[in-house]
Amino acid sequence: MSEVSYYSEEGFKKLKQELEFLEQTERPRVSNEIAEARDKGDLSENAEYHAAKEEQSLLELKIAKLKNVVANARILDESQIDTSKILIHSKVKLKNIANGMEFNYTLVADSETDIRQGKLSVNSPIGKGLLGHKQGEIAEIQAPNGVMKFEIVEISR
Repeated sequence: MSEVSYYSEEGFKKLKQELEFLEQTERPRVSNEIAEARDKGDLSENAEYHAAKEEQSLLELKIAKLKNVVANARILDESQIDTSKILIHSKVKLKNIANGMEFNYTLVADSETDIRQGKLSVNSPIGKGLLGHKQGEIAEIQAPNGVMKFEIVEISR
């Protein structure tokens, strides 16, 4: 059974573009590599042929997984996001209790994650630890280096 994931319109568009690129560009390229390697003779000792077949296998697996993600993706209407507590696509301002540093994150689906743009996976340890918390609360999050405490300064869309 596949899990439903929620995406912004931008994130869903990127998913579909990646799938189209893999199907329309990469799949024909790999097929051509296989054909060229096949033309070179004995397939049992042809390293290029075996490498191309392996690449094709990995590409088809990636395409199948991406098709599954797209099929189970739902576009979230960001204007309907409840800002009383942290949910997927919430924008949050956090304050690290230990050092006083403040961070701004948007909780997103795994495939939209981009830390440099402040997009944090809802399935990451911090993302999971923030879900359901309200403004003003302290979230205690188990991280690999121990428990981290964050004050939820603000929640917005």
